Parts: sequence; C-alpha cells; structure tokens
Amino acid sequence: MDNVCEEQVFNTIFRSNSKTIFNYIYYKFGNKEKAHDAVQEAFVKLWENCGKVTPEKAKSFVYKVANNISLNMIKAEKIRLNYAKNTNEGSSESPEFLLEEKEFQQKLENALGALPENQRTTFLLNRIDGKKYAEIAEMEGVSVKAIEKRMHLALKSLREKIDGI
Repeated sequence: MDNVCEEQVFNTIFRSNSKTIFNYIYYKFGNKEKAHDAVQEAFVKLWENCGKVTPEKAKSFVYKVANNISLNMIKAEKIRLNYAKNTNEGSSESPEFLLEEKEFQQKLENALGALPENQRTTFLLNRIDGKKYAEIAEMEGVSVKAIEKRMHLALKSLREKIDGI
C-alpha cells in the first residue's frame, strides 16, 4: 500500500492539490500571503503526520488543516478580498471605458465582499477555478444541495447589487 511518508507519494499529493487548496484559502479569506503560508504549513503538518494519514484521506486532511490555520491567522481581522489589479498601461481603450471598467470592478469587489464567506467561496471556486458543485461540496464538507443553494443566493445577491450581471 502506498504511504504518505514516501516522498514520491507525498510529492504527488502536493502537486495535485496545493494550487487548488491555495485558491480555496485565498478565495475564502482574501489574502495571498496568508493562503500561501497556510498551504505550506498544512503540507508540513501532513508530512509530520504522514504515518497517520492515508493517501486517500490526505487531500481532505490538508484542506481541513489549511482552513483551520487560516481561521486562526485572521480571527481578529476583518475579511476583505484583495484582487490583483490589472494595469491598463498602453491600453488602447478610451478613458471612459477604463473608468467604467474600474467602477464595475469596484462594484464587483464590494458585492463579493458583502457576500457571506461560504457564498463567496462557493461562487469563486465555481466561476474562477471552474470547480464543479460536487468538488466544492467535498472541500466544504457539505452536500451538493447546500452548494447549489449557496450559489443561487450568491448570484441573487450579486444581481441585486450590480446592474448588468
């Protein structure tokens, strides 16, 4: 039987899950540095517990640990998403278009920031990462029905807050 303590098995688990876990934590808490730290720390914990965690359980173990680490990191902080801004230097777009785009981006950020954390996470995992509801349900430890409900409520809220979605 494969063992997480085997370097090749551990590396495979890391390569196939680290980016998705990073995105999950980043979308959930809105801080790249903390997401990066949480993912690294979670994989360190997996390595430290490699004898106790089977390869089949490794993915959910790392998700849970990274999530808990993030919760501990930001207990006292206000959660806000920080999106990387694309600079439009050298853009051939009109100043009016760029202003409208910036205003829309701000409306979107505000609307996403106002969503409850579980709806925001579900929305971003689905729409940005292309995760299916079943995958999100597994990550979050809830039913697919719960994810469908979250997505419905997120879309409804975003439509109310932003014209043109």
